[in-house]
Amino acid sequence: MSELKNKEILLAPLAGVTDNAFRIICEKYGADKTFTEMISVNALIYDNRQTNELMYISEKEKRANIQIFGRDPEKIERAIKEKINPLENVKEISFNMGCPAPKIFKNGEGSALMKDPNLVNEITKTLVKSTDKRINVKFRTGIDELSKNFLEIGKICEDNGIDYVIIHGRTREQYYQGKANWQDIKKLKESLKIPVIANGDVFTVEDFIEIMETTKADGVMLARGIMGNPFLFKYIKDYLANGTYKKVSYKEIIEQIKDQYELTLKFKDELLTVNQMRKHVGWYLKSLPNATKIRAKVNTLKSKEEIFKLLDEYKNYLEVNYDRK
Repeated sequence: MSELKNKEILLAPLAGVTDNAFRIICEKYGADKTFTEMISVNALIYDNRQTNELMYISEKEKRANIQIFGRDPEKIERAIKEKINPLENVKEISFNMGCPAPKIFKNGEGSALMKDPNLVNEITKTLVKSTDKRINVKFRTGIDELSKNFLEIGKICEDNGIDYVIIHGRTREQYYQGKANWQDIKKLKESLKIPVIANGDVFTVEDFIEIMETTKADGVMLARGIMGNPFLFKYIKDYLANGTYKKVSYKEIIEQIKDQYELTLKFKDELLTVNQMRKHVGWYLKSLPNATKIRAKVNTLKSKEEIFKLLDEYKNYLEVNYDRK
């Protein structure tokens, strides 16, 4: 287990999920680095208000970084120099070459960049020359099974001075279906001298141990596995420190939901918070008894007070029906 001790545990940038509040919570549970939701360099240049909000990193965040996407090297350079370099609290820039979303892909951005290694070469050179901050590039194994070129993309990144890479062990065509190919991550790790972070299908401590033993990667980036389960950072850190971990109780889960509501309200108004938190509540409660009814009811409520009252009633229900059996 000693060889796992220095592995980094990162929070993936997830659209509509990894906002300020959730990043703060993940830091609290042990995330070594967090990243903003993916930010367009085009929107950055044109001072888009919504983009500026996505970029905001609060004083409570000590390990937050920015992820950007785009395809025009000139715009990438301008966005970094004008908007990101002045931010002293941002130590790293992550560049996305892995997003499979149709809108991003059609624009030739995200994972579509893997189709054009020459452009990847130009972009990675631009990233390095544009900033003194650390740079990582996140990509997939390829567009589809017949055009896997992750080794080529990784080598370009290394040759051009990228500090480390993050690889999601799926092709663009797979989206999030099927199983992540950890053997491909292992191949990339074996072929590069710069650090390689593994991403894909880590939902438990056991998954973390297996992906680390399989790939020998330098760390892991947690994505869907932390939706409603920021505790996974703590479980992994506890395991690394003590060789064991203990799952949180339903009472701790319910209290964490409340904490996330309170924290989100510091950054967003109540209506937006209540609407956006609905999915988080569903994720947090998914493993608990009778959670389906509670999730459905939460989706009809309009205020924090109503939701907290329901959560307290649910906690009492669990205490009576499960603690006292």
